[in-house]
Amino acid sequence: MIDRRHFLRTVCLAGAAQVAGGLVASGARAAAGEPAKRAATGAGGAPRPNILIIFTDDQGYGDLSCFGSRTIRTPRIDQLAREGIRFTSFYAQTVCGPSRSALLTGRYPVRSGGWSMPASEITLAELAKTVGYTTGCIGKWDVSNRKAILERMPNAKGFDTYWGTLGANDSGRVTFHHNNEVDGRTDDMAGLTRRYTDKAIAFLRENKDRPFLLYVAHTMVHSIIDASEEFKGKSKGGLYGDAVEELDYHTGRLLDTLDALGLRDNTLVLFTTDNGPWNNMQDVLRKKHKGAVAWGSSGPLRNGKGSTYEGGMRVPCVVRWPGHVPAGRTSDAIFATIDFLPTFAALAGYAVPDDRIIDGVDQTDLLLGKRADGARSDYYYFCRNELQAVRKGKWKLVLPDLKVFYGYVQDRGSGGTELYDLEADVGETTNVAEGHPDIVKDLLARAKAFRMPETMPDPGIALPKKKTK
Repeated sequence: MIDRRHFLRTVCLAGAAQVAGGLVASGARAAAGEPAKRAATGAGGAPRPNILIIFTDDQGYGDLSCFGSRTIRTPRIDQLAREGIRFTSFYAQTVCGPSRSALLTGRYPVRSGGWSMPASEITLAELAKTVGYTTGCIGKWDVSNRKAILERMPNAKGFDTYWGTLGANDSGRVTFHHNNEVDGRTDDMAGLTRRYTDKAIAFLRENKDRPFLLYVAHTMVHSIIDASEEFKGKSKGGLYGDAVEELDYHTGRLLDTLDALGLRDNTLVLFTTDNGPWNNMQDVLRKKHKGAVAWGSSGPLRNGKGSTYEGGMRVPCVVRWPGHVPAGRTSDAIFATIDFLPTFAALAGYAVPDDRIIDGVDQTDLLLGKRADGARSDYYYFCRNELQAVRKGKWKLVLPDLKVFYGYVQDRGSGGTELYDLEADVGETTNVAEGHPDIVKDLLARAKAFRMPETMPDPGIALPKKKTK
């Protein structure tokens, strides 16, 4: 068993023995006693890749040209999709902090803590370091209650290098940290995407001769949004569209840097976002942005950010790894950010922790084109700590008598049991529960059987207030 004390001792000692562990689902091994180094091949004999995660904020399912937008031009992300796989049933979480803790740990936020992610959680960066990867995090952290709590900041959670903001930009002003130290402040929201990209490019150049994992978590297009002068007014999607087109341009800069450094063919690139668009708070956002359009589109999906209908959690995802991930494909297999940690385990060769529940599954065969349906057949939808829906194959059950909602979410459903056939009705417009009682019964049983933690994490953004006697 990989316990926390042994794990931290392994990571912190330079040249220490590799973490002992069992087999990951794909059969990749992390043998105890061997030096922490990068092996030549991973799952299926594929070489172990560098890993680049590009994670935007509040970007809707319908906000890329390759996902159907007619008002926002995203040629570089469209190109990425042509060179890899476009995933159309990809899931994050309802909101910012929970989505980040889920991605980092492979665990639903009801376990990993969301904004309150504890120091005891083990991240994919910590694990990658055990097999010789250099790790970097640039951008929005948002899992330490937006506070400089050292044991919960990026350096303590496995990232060798960090530069970015510990929280969101709701006030229109952010504070930067370089590793554990404050490194300036700004109210220039239009410049954030460029600044993050500059830092990411510097990381790539400094580590081009080492195996690396780089996590670039953009602040855009979270309110307060803005775009640089060269992009402002250029899209047909208002200020929001301008900011997305700027994200696309700087994504292209990252991809061009990989090419220039000779890293294109041995780098796995994943582009996705943290939750659906804030299209359910338009009046507030319009006032904050002097009447400009500052929200995105869920495309054909129902609702947006904060909701457990598809528009809140189903998000665009594109994955490229030339020569390994098949080019030009579209996949409707169920895939999620919680799958990153076990999938990277197979590709990079680290051991998945076995002292805790890991909700993610190894999707290596899905990425490499060896299994069209992937390794996941279900998904669970949480709002804060309430399980609100479960998907199995094409069927999605929304549970009755839900109690927890974000205030800006107006579409709160019927209050009863709702069943949707997502293949025929991706917009969740027609409740077919009455016609499929056996499916309802099965999905209700699955929801009841989900192993909830004994102690629930605090679901709030701020640090929990200490109870007074």
